[in-house]
Amino acid sequence: MSILKLERLTRESFAPFGDVIEIGNRDWFPINGGTTRRYHDQARVQVTGDDGQGGISMARGDAFEFPLSINMLERHPLGSQAWIPVNGTPFIAVVAPNGVNDLPDETGIRAFYVEGVQGVNYHQGTWHHPLMSLGRTGDFIVIDRIGTAPNCDERTLQQPRIVDGSFEVGSADISLSGP
Repeated sequence: MSILKLERLTRESFAPFGDVIEIGNRDWFPINGGTTRRYHDQARVQVTGDDGQGGISMARGDAFEFPLSINMLERHPLGSQAWIPVNGTPFIAVVAPNGVNDLPDETGIRAFYVEGVQGVNYHQGTWHHPLMSLGRTGDFIVIDRIGTAPNCDERTLQQPRIVDGSFEVGSADISLSGP
């Protein structure tokens, strides 16, 4: 099995797959008489299909520990999907570009450590692994397409991967202890 090293989640590194939702190092403007800072337009909700609409849901994800086995990926061809932690739980985002025959490009699989103060918005059609809350149960706001048309493709990987919890060179400044 191949080992996936973790990467630090940044807007630049995650851009091919989606958006990073966070307050740190982002522009803001005051609202509500100056009592609130609005960090505006962090991600765009993508919705296609005749009966689709944007929806807001909540999810509770089980706790995972390293090593993590990655045997499959999924994607949502009719809309984006955002995951935003509400209880500070970090999670792992495993993603891959689209490849030949509309399948995941397994040579481009990457694993990102998402701090508990960050969220991700997977772009429409981005291959990703289902939620993996790290170390404890995580509560999340989910913003995605709601509708009756099928919107989840799943594919088993030809070569399973393991995320062992180690970081790529230059990303080791992240603490895995959580909040």
